[in-house]
Amino acid sequence: MVAFAAMSTTRLPPAILIMGPTASGKTAVAMALADHFPVELISVDSAQVFRDMDVGTAKPDRATLARYPHHLIDIISPEESYSAARFRADALAAMDSITKAGKVPVLVGGTMLYFRALLHGLADLPQADAALRAEIDAEAAAEGWPAMHAKLAELDPATAARLHTTDSQRLQRALEICRLTGRPMSELLAESEKQKPPYDFLSIALLPSDRAVLHERIARRFDEMLLGGLDDEVHMLRQKYRLSLDLPSMRCVGYRQAWEVQDGTLPRSELRDRGIFATRQLAKRQITWLTNSFESENFDCLDPALAEKISARTAAFLSA
Repeated sequence: MVAFAAMSTTRLPPAILIMGPTASGKTAVAMALADHFPVELISVDSAQVFRDMDVGTAKPDRATLARYPHHLIDIISPEESYSAARFRADALAAMDSITKAGKVPVLVGGTMLYFRALLHGLADLPQADAALRAEIDAEAAAEGWPAMHAKLAELDPATAARLHTTDSQRLQRALEICRLTGRPMSELLAESEKQKPPYDFLSIALLPSDRAVLHERIARRFDEMLLGGLDDEVHMLRQKYRLSLDLPSMRCVGYRQAWEVQDGTLPRSELRDRGIFATRQLAKRQITWLTNSFESENFDCLDPALAEKISARTAAFLSA
């Protein structure tokens, strides 16, 4: 294992970010780094925080996690919610512990909101308002989420531009903030951004040179989830926990579609196509976030030599 150079008195402790869309090979890259450098891994995934949600989140299996432990996996029940604010606090605590142990934190995942919260802090946004959310949901039920997206585009063009027209959870929150404060969420975020945490970051983005190939990977992985028991997993979760489609855990791609099949609102024959389509849309949003909101060094996630190139870049970064 390669050690990193003793840090100068002026350099901040190093930390590495591995960001990318779903099916871009982030976990494999992170594990390759763990094989060669004194690092510890921190998951940046809003679905893998949930216990018992393994198949549909592409969570590393137990043997892999035993060899490559990840912080912030399996930390809450699917009945709970996990916020960007909590992620930031948990991630900074884990990073501090890893640094004090003489290792380098490697944060790996695809939840771009969490990466942004880590790097830039969190705005002082208003608390959720149940009555207003119900009002927005009623409007959406009557008019559809694309119409709500159009309303947001008038109030907050910057936020609307990065949200998909059917991203109900984030559209609801952005509209709620606009109506509660009378100001765009993007403006509030810009005002209250904080400085980066006290780390020297190497930010790496895994982006596909050919989206068609990424789409093939997405389809193959969703097929593996179906064969691996996604439907059975959702059935188990519904038996074990008090869940609904309103919870963040069940809004995750794949889980929502499997739930709808079990409830009879989606034909089983459409599960695969709907799941793959939703995953492609997720990947598209992740790529948009990456290209528009982060300063990073981009690597082709389809490059056969990807792990070797990122290992070489990491070696140079840690020895600087």
